[in-house]
Amino acid sequence: MTSHLHPLDPLTADEIHRVADIIRRHVAEKDMYFRVITLVEPPKCDMVPFLDQEHDKSPDKGFATLRRPARIAKVHAYIKKEFNEFRVNLDHSKVISERVHHGRQAHIDGEYVRKVELACMADAGVQEQVQALKLPEGATVVVEPWTYGTDGMSDMSKKVTMCWFYMRLSPDPDANHYAYPLDLCVEMSEDLKVAKIFHLPSGEADRAATDNNGLPKEFDRRKIHDTSEYYPTLPSTEQRTTTKPYHISQPEGPSFSISGNAISWEKWTMRVGFNYREGMTLHDIRYDGRSLFYRLSLAEMFVPYGDPRAPFPRKAAFDLGNDGAGVCANNLKLGCDCLGHITYFDGWLVSHSGDPIKMPNVICCHEIDDGILWKHTNPRTNNAAVTRSRVLVLQTIITASNYEYIFLFYFSQDASIHYEVRATGILSTAPIDVGDTVPYGTVVAPGVLAPYHQHMFCLRIDPALDGHSNSLIVEESHALPINDPAVHNPFGVGYITKPVYIETETGLDLDHRINRVFKIVNENKLNPTTGTPVGFKLLPCYSQMLLAHPSSYHAKRSEFAQHAVWVTRQSEEEMFPAGEFTMQSLGGEGISSWIQSRRDKEKRSVRNRDIVLWHTFGSTHNPRAEDWPVMPCEKMVVGLKPVNFFERNPGLDVMISEQEMNLSVLVE
Repeated sequence: MTSHLHPLDPLTADEIHRVADIIRRHVAEKDMYFRVITLVEPPKCDMVPFLDQEHDKSPDKGFATLRRPARIAKVHAYIKKEFNEFRVNLDHSKVISERVHHGRQAHIDGEYVRKVELACMADAGVQEQVQALKLPEGATVVVEPWTYGTDGMSDMSKKVTMCWFYMRLSPDPDANHYAYPLDLCVEMSEDLKVAKIFHLPSGEADRAATDNNGLPKEFDRRKIHDTSEYYPTLPSTEQRTTTKPYHISQPEGPSFSISGNAISWEKWTMRVGFNYREGMTLHDIRYDGRSLFYRLSLAEMFVPYGDPRAPFPRKAAFDLGNDGAGVCANNLKLGCDCLGHITYFDGWLVSHSGDPIKMPNVICCHEIDDGILWKHTNPRTNNAAVTRSRVLVLQTIITASNYEYIFLFYFSQDASIHYEVRATGILSTAPIDVGDTVPYGTVVAPGVLAPYHQHMFCLRIDPALDGHSNSLIVEESHALPINDPAVHNPFGVGYITKPVYIETETGLDLDHRINRVFKIVNENKLNPTTGTPVGFKLLPCYSQMLLAHPSSYHAKRSEFAQHAVWVTRQSEEEMFPAGEFTMQSLGGEGISSWIQSRRDKEKRSVRNRDIVLWHTFGSTHNPRAEDWPVMPCEKMVVGLKPVNFFERNPGLDVMISEQEMNLSVLVE
C-alpha cells in the first residue's frame, strides 16, 4: 500500500487515517485526544544503503527492487488526560511501542488555548478586574494565552497558562490590540480555573501586585492614540503610489523539476520533508551526484524576554518545541509571499479526532536572480566575461502569536547553500505608565512598552561529504611574529592558518579577531590539487549568545544557546537541542547534557565519524521606534560553502550573461 512512497516522504492523509484507526483499535478507549501523527524517519543505518541503491545508475538497478526501510509513524495522544506516545508500523499495521510521559506536556493545543481564553474571561473575579479598569466605551478586551515560561514559581508537572490582557478600540478584529496592553495578567490552572491575578508593574522600581482581591488602576485615557494601526482597512499612513509593477518572466518555465517530494535543479538534487515540529526539512542533498548533506533543518528556536520583573520572566517561548513550526505554517499566497514561477508543497497534520488536516502551500519553491555570480574584465583587451547567479529558493513562513518568521534555503550554482531567517510581525508589548521608562524596554507609543528580548535559533546540519565519516576542523589565522629568529617575517606582513581537528563532542565559540573558521571535512578523500581533505565551511551568523544567567531557567532550558557551534555524534534520539519536550521543561535535557552524559571518550569521539554540527545564532532585539507598529524584516543568514571540495570553480560552466537572453530595458 505504501510501496510507491519514498521512505522519507511525509505521511499521507490515508496513512494518518490508518494510524488513527490502528491506535483506536489498540487502545479501545473513547476518551482519546490525538495531538501528533507524524513520520518517524528511518534510522540512518537503514536509510543510507537505500539511498546508495537509489542513486546507483547501474542498468540492473531499479526503484522497485530497492530494499525499503519500514514505514513507522509516531503518535502523541492524550488518553484519560495522560500523555501517551505510540510507534506504529504501517507495513504490518500494528503498534510496536507505547509509553506514558508522566508530568510532560505536548505542544500547544489551539483548542485548549481557546478554552483557556473563554474560561478566563468568564471568571467573575476577572470580570470585576476588567470593570475596575473603566475602559473607554466600545473597547473590546483581548486575552492572549501564552505557555508558561518556567520560572520556578509553580508546579510544572501541571499545565499552566498565562493570560495577557489587551484592548481594541476599533470594532474591526484586525485592529492592533498590542497597541493597548492592559495592567492585568491572569495565571490559569490546568482545569481552567483562575489561580492568580497579577497587576503588572510600570516603572523600574515597581513590582507586580498579586493580591487577587485587589483592583487594578483605572485605564489612563492619555494612552489613547491613532498611530499604531498597520492593517490596510484601518486608518494608517497613506500607502505610497511610486512603486511600479514588477513582473518576473520565465518564458520557458522554471529550470527546476519536481517529482513528488524530490527536486532537481541545475546540478542539485534533494528531497523536501515537512513535520509538525520542524516544519520544512531537507534530505539527501547532492551536487553533481556527490553527497553533501544527509539532513538539514531548523531544530529549535527560543525567545526569552529580558524584563526581570515578575511575571514577565514567564515570557520565554520555544516556538518549535512549544508551538510547532509545522502547526504554525502559513498558507503561502501566489504573488505575495513568493514571486515568479512557483511550485508549492502541502503538508498534513492531524485533528484531535484523528482525521488528517491539510496544510496547503506550506513550502514554496522558485528561482531568483541573485546578482553576479562571477566576472572578470581583461584590462588588455577590455573583454568581459560575466555570469549572473540564479538561486533556487525553498521558503516557509510561520506565525507564532505576534511574530512571523520567514525561513529560506538558498541553493546556488557554485554549490554553496545559505539559510536565512527573517523576523517580522508585531512586538509583544507590556503596559507602562505615561512618563515612566525602564532600562530593559523601549516605549514605542503612549503607555506601550516593547521589552528587550532575544531570538535564538539552532540549525542542525547532518553532513555527508562524499560519505558519512566526517570530521570538524577549527582553523584560525594568526600573524607571524616579527622578531622571532626561528620565523622568517622581516617585513611583518606574514600570517598563517592553524587548523586543529576536534576530537570529542563539545561546544565552541566564534572569534572574528582570529578568523575562526569551522570546516567539515572528509579525511578519507583528498582534493587532488590541494592535497587537503574535501570539505565545506560554515559561514556563521555572528550573534550574541544567551544573556540570561547560567543559573536561570532560561539558560537551563536552552542549553544550545551557550555556544555558537556544537559538534556531536549522530543519534536518532538527539534531534532537538533543548530536549524533546520543551513545554514547561525544567532544563538539563539538551545538547550540553547529552555530551556530559557520555563520559566514555570513545563514545564522544567525533573524528572521522558520523557527526552532526549545530549552529546557534539569532538576534538580540532591543526594539526601535521603527519596529512599530509592525516590524520590518530583520535578516539573519548562515552559509555552507565548499572548501577544496572541487578542483576549480563549480560555477565556471554557468551560461555567460547576455542581453539577448535577459531582455533588460534601457530607461531613457
